[in-house]
Amino acid sequence: MQNAYYPVLLSPIQIGAHALRNRVVMGSLHTRLENEPDAIPRLAAFYGARAQGGVGLIITGGTSPNFAGRVEDGAQVLDGVDKLAEHIPIVQAAHAGGAKIALQVLHTGLYAKHNEIVGPTAMRSPINPRLARELSSAEIEQTIEDYATCAALAQQAGYDGIEIMGSEGYLITQFTASRTNKRTDQWGGSFENRIRFPVEVVRRIRQRVGADLMLIFRISAIDLVEGGLTGDEINRLAIEIEKAGIDAINTGIGWHESTVPTIATSVPRGAFVFAATRIRQVVSVPVIASNRINMPDLAESIVASGQADMVSLARPFLADPDFVAKAASGRTDEINTCIACNQACLDMIFTHRVASCLVNPKACHETEFPDTPPRALRRIAVVGSGPAGLACATTAADRGHRVDLFEAGDQIGGQLNLARRIPGKEQEFSELLRYFDKRLKNSGVQVHLGVTAEAGQLAAAGYDRIVIATGIRPRRPDFPGIDHPKVVSYLDVILGRATVGERVAIIGTGGIAYDVAELLTEAGHGQQDVKEFLALWGVDPAISESGGLTRPQPEPHRRDVTLLQRSHAKPGARLGKSTGWIHRARLSGRGVKTVSGCTYDRVDDAGLHYTCDGKQHLLQADTVILCAGQDPDDRLAGALAGRGAQAELIGGARLASELDAMRAIDEGTRLAWSID
Repeated sequence: MQNAYYPVLLSPIQIGAHALRNRVVMGSLHTRLENEPDAIPRLAAFYGARAQGGVGLIITGGTSPNFAGRVEDGAQVLDGVDKLAEHIPIVQAAHAGGAKIALQVLHTGLYAKHNEIVGPTAMRSPINPRLARELSSAEIEQTIEDYATCAALAQQAGYDGIEIMGSEGYLITQFTASRTNKRTDQWGGSFENRIRFPVEVVRRIRQRVGADLMLIFRISAIDLVEGGLTGDEINRLAIEIEKAGIDAINTGIGWHESTVPTIATSVPRGAFVFAATRIRQVVSVPVIASNRINMPDLAESIVASGQADMVSLARPFLADPDFVAKAASGRTDEINTCIACNQACLDMIFTHRVASCLVNPKACHETEFPDTPPRALRRIAVVGSGPAGLACATTAADRGHRVDLFEAGDQIGGQLNLARRIPGKEQEFSELLRYFDKRLKNSGVQVHLGVTAEAGQLAAAGYDRIVIATGIRPRRPDFPGIDHPKVVSYLDVILGRATVGERVAIIGTGGIAYDVAELLTEAGHGQQDVKEFLALWGVDPAISESGGLTRPQPEPHRRDVTLLQRSHAKPGARLGKSTGWIHRARLSGRGVKTVSGCTYDRVDDAGLHYTCDGKQHLLQADTVILCAGQDPDDRLAGALAGRGAQAELIGGARLASELDAMRAIDEGTRLAWSID
């Protein structure tokens, strides 16, 4: 029966021998759960929740076909029957939820984080200090056999299919691109020789497993690096792997060392769908579009318009395991939208920690939140409706507690309302507030806007628990001229309460300072569209040249901005590991300057006087903006303690460290879950 809300997206589709219940794919995610001592039950719970939520096909995190190809020490390798026990419970959990599941087979090649690294050529990746050993011809043949063996073992474990990872700069991509393949034998040189490896991998797997196992190839639909493939070469590769026996083609975008953003918040939604559409025009198997597709309306438009046959969403299933079920029942406004921040997923992975999700701290931690009711229902007061307060209030109410949420302002959101004023963040942070607003209504939280909660009233009201989520107060440094009219707080700048001149000094180089600089130098027309984004970063949608790169177009900007810090560390060092480079690159392109290791002497009519390396300097600034850190706003907790009432502090009220929505939402959720 056709779905009334998303008739094409939620219609069935045949891939090889398998019928999928809809066209939504949960794309592969590196979670590092595989490295945990309780990996199997946690992975089963993680994938099982997404299957129960209605997704058509799940693709697992990457599993190597041999020991040399593993991501890191301790990562999964499927090379023998003794490893099947690790996979069977995961397959069973997916099937119990009605989803199909495919194992991603991933050989990391030059990207491997261990000492047995191998590749097509003896070289280093720009993002990996390890030197790879060149594979011999015999080892290449053995690696192809290892792929086929891994596929057969996956079939034995009950997987419906496999995805061959041939994208994002991993081993298969390293063979196809002249950038990393310097061989002169049958596996290198000409384009035909360079694609021999992926084509032979597909052919050998199909020969080994027969027609029943679904084979998906994740192709690099645009490399976004020098020495990558042209569009014509990508099309030729797609045609050849279809001939070799592939059932569907998934699309990956860019290599990991690419200097073009592909999945961050600043990337417009659906920016790279064009790459999937190009491939769909030359093959007859289903083609899957990916990257920055995070809401069902966009997904429906992609498949309904024929740009792709299916869509792959990875991080959106971290944010909301019930994404498909909510869309299918017309509850799109209840979807917890992925905001593409990367803070709790990629940044955690890159620092060797288990992934989760900023907007959904239960992701990858499902077993820590058992679905058991509290022993008693409590009356709870939550003061402050920033991310910590919203997470605590809604979670507690969902568990059956009676919750009053007090907010001194006229709208919910706290610091989230600052974030959604920053260029590139408007759309996604507005989605987060939309989600929490709907959740407040559904859970029955009593919201008191425009009410300043006072210690006496709270203490006298007889609440079982009082939670303080009042956030932070901007820190005000002490130096001569701090009260000069030129000096303003970042709060007043972001909220539009301060007039900012053409020459600006920003004191501080944390995330807030970079956001303020972004706001002040942005050309003034709001969210970038896809065409503007591609032009800014030098992406050629026609992929006429190697890697799909062209000359970046300068971005119009305004104001002369300088960021200053006391520390001698690299400016912006505390920005996100996977996104900080994007902020630094954009601001550099706008002429924003940075100064480190300085002390602030004074502000006067001439501007900001500072000393650096023993020399005095004058920055002729019209406006000096304070982004010098924050302190916890814990005054209410102190007042309650004076009345003998205990309160629990969460979020910025407990620990002020930038605007840490990830920690705030996690603390609020976990505290609410602990109330028993």
